[in-house]
Amino acid sequence: MKIKTALSIAGSDCSGGAGIQADMKTMTMNGVYAMSVITALTAQNTTGVRAIQETTPKFLAQQLDAVFEDIWPDAVKIGMVSSPELIDVIAEKLRRYQATNIVVDPVMVSTSGASLMKEDAIEKLTGMIFPLATLVTPNIPEAETLTGMQIHNKADMEKAAERISAAYQCAVLLKGGHSVCDADDLLCSKHTIRWFAGRRIENTNTHGTGCTLSSAIAANLAKGHSLEESVGRAKEYICGALAANLDLGKGAGPLLHYYELFRP
Repeated sequence: MKIKTALSIAGSDCSGGAGIQADMKTMTMNGVYAMSVITALTAQNTTGVRAIQETTPKFLAQQLDAVFEDIWPDAVKIGMVSSPELIDVIAEKLRRYQATNIVVDPVMVSTSGASLMKEDAIEKLTGMIFPLATLVTPNIPEAETLTGMQIHNKADMEKAAERISAAYQCAVLLKGGHSVCDADDLLCSKHTIRWFAGRRIENTNTHGTGCTLSSAIAANLAKGHSLEESVGRAKEYICGALAANLDLGKGAGPLLHYYELFRP
Protein backbone atom coordinates (compact mmCIF):
# COMPACT_ATOMS: atom_id res chain seq x y z
CA MET A 1 0.00 0.00 0.00
CA LYS A 2 1.40 3.42 -0.99
CA ILE A 3 0.68 6.10 1.57
CA LYS A 4 0.31 9.72 0.51
CA THR A 5 2.90 12.22 1.72
CA ALA A 6 2.93 15.85 2.87
CA LEU A 7 5.76 18.25 3.64
CA SER A 8 5.74 21.08 6.17
CA ILE A 9 8.14 23.97 5.59
CA ALA A 10 7.98 25.97 8.81
CA GLY A 11 9.58 26.91 12.11
CA SER A 12 10.06 24.55 15.04
CA ASP A 13 8.07 24.99 18.27
CA CYS A 14 9.90 23.35 21.16
CA SER A 15 6.65 23.15 23.18
CA GLY A 16 5.10 21.00 20.44
CA GLY A 17 1.92 23.04 20.08
CA ALA A 18 2.53 24.93 16.84
CA GLY A 19 4.92 25.02 13.89
CA ILE A 20 6.61 21.93 12.51
CA GLN A 21 5.57 19.78 15.47
CA ALA A 22 1.90 20.70 15.14
CA ASP A 23 2.00 20.20 11.38
CA MET A 24 3.51 16.72 11.55
CA LYS A 25 1.10 15.55 14.25
CA THR A 26 -1.87 16.90 12.32
CA MET A 27 -0.77 15.39 9.02
CA THR A 28 -0.25 12.03 10.71
CA MET A 29 -3.68 12.14 12.35
CA ASN A 30 -5.16 12.98 8.95
CA GLY A 31 -3.68 9.88 7.35
CA VAL A 32 -0.56 10.94 5.45
CA TYR A 33 3.17 10.48 5.92
CA ALA A 34 4.57 13.76 7.27
CA MET A 35 7.97 15.30 6.50
CA SER A 36 9.57 18.56 7.60
CA VAL A 37 11.93 21.26 6.43
CA ILE A 38 12.80 23.63 9.25
CA THR A 39 13.11 27.35 8.52
CA ALA A 40 13.90 28.43 12.09
CA LEU A 41 14.26 27.22 15.65
CA THR A 42 12.08 29.02 18.17
CA ALA A 43 12.17 29.05 21.95
CA GLN A 44 8.47 29.29 22.67
CA ASN A 45 5.54 27.81 24.53
CA THR A 46 1.82 28.53 24.70
CA THR A 47 2.44 31.88 26.40
CA GLY A 48 4.90 33.45 23.99
CA VAL A 49 7.99 33.41 21.78
CA ARG A 50 11.30 34.00 23.59
CA ALA A 51 13.85 33.71 20.81
CA ILE A 52 14.18 32.83 17.11
CA GLN A 53 17.21 31.32 15.37
CA GLU A 54 16.92 31.17 11.58
CA THR A 55 18.18 28.35 9.40
CA THR A 56 20.78 29.47 6.85
CA PRO A 57 19.64 29.65 3.21
CA LYS A 58 22.23 27.01 2.22
CA PHE A 59 21.04 24.52 4.85
CA LEU A 60 17.39 25.21 3.98
CA ALA A 61 18.18 24.37 0.35
CA GLN A 62 19.89 21.14 1.40
CA GLN A 63 16.86 20.09 3.43
CA LEU A 64 14.53 20.73 0.49
CA ASP A 65 16.73 18.81 -1.92
CA ALA A 66 16.96 15.89 0.53
CA VAL A 67 13.17 15.60 0.70
CA PHE A 68 12.24 16.14 -2.95
CA GLU A 69 15.00 13.90 -4.33
CA ASP A 70 13.86 10.94 -2.22
CA ILE A 71 10.23 11.15 -1.05
CA TRP A 72 8.33 13.52 -3.32
CA PRO A 73 5.51 15.19 -1.32
CA ASP A 74 1.92 15.03 -2.58
CA ALA A 75 1.25 18.33 -0.79
CA VAL A 76 3.30 21.12 0.76
CA LYS A 77 2.34 23.35 3.68
CA ILE A 78 4.38 26.53 4.23
CA GLY A 79 4.26 28.24 7.59
CA MET A 80 6.72 30.54 9.34
CA VAL A 81 9.39 31.95 7.00
CA SER A 82 10.87 35.08 8.52
CA SER A 83 13.40 36.41 5.98
CA PRO A 84 13.45 37.19 2.24
CA GLU A 85 16.59 35.10 1.70
CA LEU A 86 14.78 31.96 2.87
CA ILE A 87 11.75 32.78 0.74
CA ASP A 88 14.00 33.01 -2.33
CA VAL A 89 15.27 29.49 -1.66
CA ILE A 90 11.80 28.02 -1.09
CA ALA A 91 10.35 29.59 -4.24
CA GLU A 92 13.24 28.38 -6.39
CA LYS A 93 13.01 24.81 -5.08
CA LEU A 94 9.21 24.62 -5.40
CA ARG A 95 9.48 25.70 -9.04
CA ARG A 96 12.40 23.37 -9.76
CA TYR A 97 10.64 20.32 -8.35
CA GLN A 98 7.21 21.36 -9.68
CA ALA A 99 5.59 20.99 -6.28
CA THR A 100 1.79 20.72 -6.19
CA ASN A 101 -1.00 21.25 -3.64
CA ILE A 102 0.82 24.11 -1.91
CA VAL A 103 -0.94 25.56 1.15
CA VAL A 104 0.52 28.80 2.55
CA ASP A 105 -0.26 29.91 6.10
CA PRO A 106 1.21 33.45 6.14
CA VAL A 107 2.43 33.45 9.74
CA MET A 108 3.23 37.09 10.43
CA VAL A 109 2.45 37.46 14.13
CA SER A 110 2.14 34.78 16.82
CA THR A 111 -1.04 34.39 18.87
CA SER A 112 0.81 36.02 21.78
CA GLY A 113 1.64 39.06 19.63
CA ALA A 114 5.30 38.38 18.75
CA SER A 115 6.41 39.41 15.24
CA LEU A 116 7.52 36.36 13.27
CA MET A 117 8.28 37.94 9.89
CA LYS A 118 10.61 40.73 8.87
CA GLU A 119 8.95 43.64 7.05
CA ASP A 120 10.85 43.06 3.80
CA ALA A 121 9.90 39.38 3.85
CA ILE A 122 6.17 40.06 3.46
CA GLU A 123 6.64 41.51 -0.03
CA LYS A 124 8.80 38.54 -1.02
CA LEU A 125 6.22 36.08 0.34
CA THR A 126 3.36 37.63 -1.57
CA GLY A 127 5.35 38.15 -4.75
CA MET A 128 7.14 34.80 -4.98
CA ILE A 129 5.23 32.21 -2.90
CA PHE A 130 1.58 33.25 -3.15
CA PRO A 131 1.48 32.86 -6.97
CA LEU A 132 2.69 29.26 -6.55
CA ALA A 133 0.06 28.45 -3.94
CA THR A 134 -3.06 26.36 -4.32
CA LEU A 135 -4.43 28.05 -1.20
CA VAL A 136 -3.44 30.86 1.15
CA THR A 137 -4.95 30.86 4.67
CA PRO A 138 -4.67 34.30 6.33
CA ASN A 139 -6.51 35.23 9.51
CA ILE A 140 -8.21 38.59 9.91
CA PRO A 141 -5.14 40.62 11.05
CA GLU A 142 -3.01 39.04 8.32
CA ALA A 143 -5.63 39.82 5.66
CA GLU A 144 -5.74 43.42 6.89
CA THR A 145 -1.96 43.63 6.48
CA LEU A 146 -2.12 42.10 2.99
CA THR A 147 -4.94 44.36 1.75
CA GLY A 148 -4.45 47.56 3.76
CA MET A 149 -8.15 47.53 4.68
CA GLN A 150 -9.98 47.02 7.96
CA ILE A 151 -12.24 44.00 8.30
CA HIS A 152 -15.31 44.31 10.52
CA ASN A 153 -17.95 42.02 8.99
CA LYS A 154 -18.73 39.40 6.35
CA ALA A 155 -18.89 41.91 3.52
CA ASP A 156 -15.39 43.13 4.43
CA MET A 157 -14.14 39.53 4.54
CA GLU A 158 -15.51 38.86 1.06
CA LYS A 159 -13.93 42.03 -0.33
CA ALA A 160 -10.55 41.27 1.28
CA ALA A 161 -10.49 37.64 0.11
CA GLU A 162 -11.37 38.65 -3.43
CA ARG A 163 -8.60 41.28 -3.42
CA ILE A 164 -5.97 38.79 -2.27
CA SER A 165 -7.14 36.11 -4.70
CA ALA A 166 -7.15 38.51 -7.65
CA ALA A 167 -3.80 40.05 -6.76
CA TYR A 168 -1.90 36.77 -6.45
CA GLN A 169 -3.98 34.38 -8.58
CA CYS A 170 -4.54 31.84 -5.82
CA ALA A 171 -7.46 30.58 -3.75
CA VAL A 172 -7.88 32.20 -0.33
CA LEU A 173 -9.34 30.81 2.88
CA LEU A 174 -9.94 33.86 5.08
CA LYS A 175 -10.33 32.56 8.61
CA GLY A 176 -12.99 34.05 10.87
CA GLY A 177 -12.56 34.49 14.59
CA HIS A 178 -10.81 37.59 15.95
CA SER A 179 -14.32 38.86 16.86
CA VAL A 180 -15.52 38.61 13.25
CA CYS A 181 -18.23 36.22 11.98
CA ASP A 182 -18.13 33.91 15.00
CA ALA A 183 -15.49 31.57 13.50
CA ASP A 184 -17.05 31.27 10.02
CA ASP A 185 -14.36 30.86 7.35
CA LEU A 186 -14.57 32.15 3.79
CA LEU A 187 -13.16 30.34 0.75
CA CYS A 188 -12.62 32.45 -2.36
CA SER A 189 -11.59 30.38 -5.38
CA LYS A 190 -11.81 31.39 -9.04
CA HIS A 191 -14.28 34.17 -8.26
CA THR A 192 -16.45 31.72 -6.32
CA ILE A 193 -17.34 32.43 -2.69
CA ARG A 194 -18.21 29.71 -0.19
CA TRP A 195 -18.75 30.10 3.55
CA PHE A 196 -17.83 27.33 5.99
CA ALA A 197 -19.91 27.75 9.11
CA GLY A 198 -18.28 27.44 12.50
CA ARG A 199 -19.10 28.20 16.10
CA ARG A 200 -17.05 29.93 18.73
CA ILE A 201 -15.92 27.24 21.18
CA GLU A 202 -14.87 28.12 24.70
CA ASN A 203 -11.42 26.59 24.87
CA THR A 204 -8.24 28.27 26.10
CA ASN A 205 -6.04 25.65 24.38
CA THR A 206 -5.88 27.39 20.99
CA HIS A 207 -2.10 27.55 20.52
CA GLY A 208 -1.35 26.24 17.02
CA THR A 209 -4.87 26.27 15.58
CA GLY A 210 -3.76 28.04 12.38
CA CYS A 211 -0.95 25.54 11.85
CA THR A 212 -3.34 22.67 12.52
CA LEU A 213 -6.01 23.88 10.06
CA SER A 214 -3.60 24.53 7.19
CA SER A 215 -1.83 21.20 7.74
CA ALA A 216 -5.12 19.31 7.76
CA ILE A 217 -6.06 20.97 4.47
CA ALA A 218 -2.71 20.00 2.95
CA ALA A 219 -3.09 16.42 4.15
CA ASN A 220 -6.51 16.12 2.54
CA LEU A 221 -5.28 17.64 -0.71
CA ALA A 222 -2.47 15.07 -0.67
CA LYS A 223 -5.07 12.31 -0.41
CA GLY A 224 -6.79 13.57 -3.56
CA HIS A 225 -9.75 15.48 -2.14
CA SER A 226 -10.86 18.64 -3.90
CA LEU A 227 -10.04 22.03 -2.41
CA GLU A 228 -13.56 22.52 -1.04
CA GLU A 229 -13.64 18.99 0.38
CA SER A 230 -10.22 19.46 1.95
CA VAL A 231 -11.24 22.71 3.62
CA GLY A 232 -14.48 21.16 4.87
CA ARG A 233 -12.76 18.10 6.29
CA ALA A 234 -10.06 20.22 7.94
CA LYS A 235 -12.68 22.56 9.41
CA GLU A 236 -14.57 19.59 10.84
CA TYR A 237 -11.34 18.18 12.28
CA ILE A 238 -10.28 21.33 14.09
CA CYS A 239 -13.78 22.14 15.37
CA GLY A 240 -13.98 18.62 16.80
CA ALA A 241 -10.56 18.99 18.36
CA LEU A 242 -11.45 22.28 20.05
CA ALA A 243 -14.79 20.92 21.26
CA ALA A 244 -13.07 17.87 22.78
CA ASN A 245 -11.19 20.30 25.05
CA LEU A 246 -8.27 17.95 25.66
CA ASP A 247 -5.64 19.31 28.05
CA LEU A 248 -2.20 18.44 29.37
CA GLY A 249 -3.34 19.30 32.87
CA LYS A 250 -1.05 22.27 33.44
CA GLY A 251 -1.19 25.74 31.93
CA ALA A 252 -2.68 26.07 28.45
CA GLY A 253 -1.32 22.82 27.05
CA PRO A 254 -2.90 22.05 23.65
CA LEU A 255 -3.73 18.53 22.51
CA LEU A 256 -5.46 19.50 19.27
CA HIS A 257 -3.33 17.19 17.19
CA TYR A 258 -4.26 14.04 19.12
CA TYR A 259 -7.99 14.54 18.67
CA GLU A 260 -8.39 11.48 16.40
CA LEU A 261 -6.84 9.22 19.05
CA PHE A 262 -9.52 10.17 21.56
CA ARG A 263 -12.58 10.14 19.32
CA PRO A 264 -15.23 7.65 20.46
